[in-house]
Amino acid sequence: MRVVIAEDDTLLREGLAALLSAEGIEVVAAHAHADRLYETIEEFDAGLAIVDVRMPPTYTDEGLRAAMRVRTARPGFPMLVLSAHVETKYAGDLLADGAGAVGYLLKERVGAVEDFLRTMDRVVGGETVLDSEVVTTLMRRGGNRSPLSALTARERDVLQLMAQGHRNGDIAAELQVSEAAIHKHIRSIFNKLGLLADDAGHRRVLAVLTYLREQ
Repeated sequence: MRVVIAEDDTLLREGLAALLSAEGIEVVAAHAHADRLYETIEEFDAGLAIVDVRMPPTYTDEGLRAAMRVRTARPGFPMLVLSAHVETKYAGDLLADGAGAVGYLLKERVGAVEDFLRTMDRVVGGETVLDSEVVTTLMRRGGNRSPLSALTARERDVLQLMAQGHRNGDIAAELQVSEAAIHKHIRSIFNKLGLLADDAGHRRVLAVLTYLREQ
C-alpha cells in the first residue's frame, strides 16, 4: 500500500510516517499542507491518503476541501480524514458522495495502533468507518428528530454500531441477539428511513448520512 500524508502537526506527521513504515507500508509523501494533495497522489500512484481537516493557511477546512477535490476527480479514492475534534458537518460533507472507501477519525485514535491499521485496511477495502465519538454525538443531537424518531431504541443501537463500521455478526454479538434478528432490524431501519434496495449508493452510508443531515 502506498500512502500520502497531509498533516501540519510535525510530531503527528512524522510519527504516522514512522508507524506506517515500521508496518511495511510505503509512505510516498508526507506534507505539512494539502494544496497539492491530488497532484501528489497522481505522481506517486498512491492508494490511500491520510489528511488532517484543519490545515494552513487558515486552519479551517483546507484538508477537507483538498480531500473532496480528490474524490471529485477520482470517485471512491480511499481517504482517511483525521480531526482533533468531533465535527459532524465535515463528516457529512465527506460522506456525501456515497462512494464508500472513506474514514473519519479523531486524531487520538492513532495511538491505538492495531485499530488504526485495521481502519486503514477497511477504508482501502471500500468500507466507510466513522469514529465512535462522531456517531455518539449524532445520536445525542438527532435521536428525537424525524425521520430518526421513527426508529426504536434497539434500532438506534443497531444503527449506531453500523455507523461505526461493525458487520452484522459483530453487531449481533455486541447486542447478544441472533444475526437473523439484526438482519430484521436493519431491514426495518432502511424502510423507516426510506432507503430502497435500488437506491444508488450504499444504504449503510445513506443511513448515517440521514443522521448527519438532521443536525
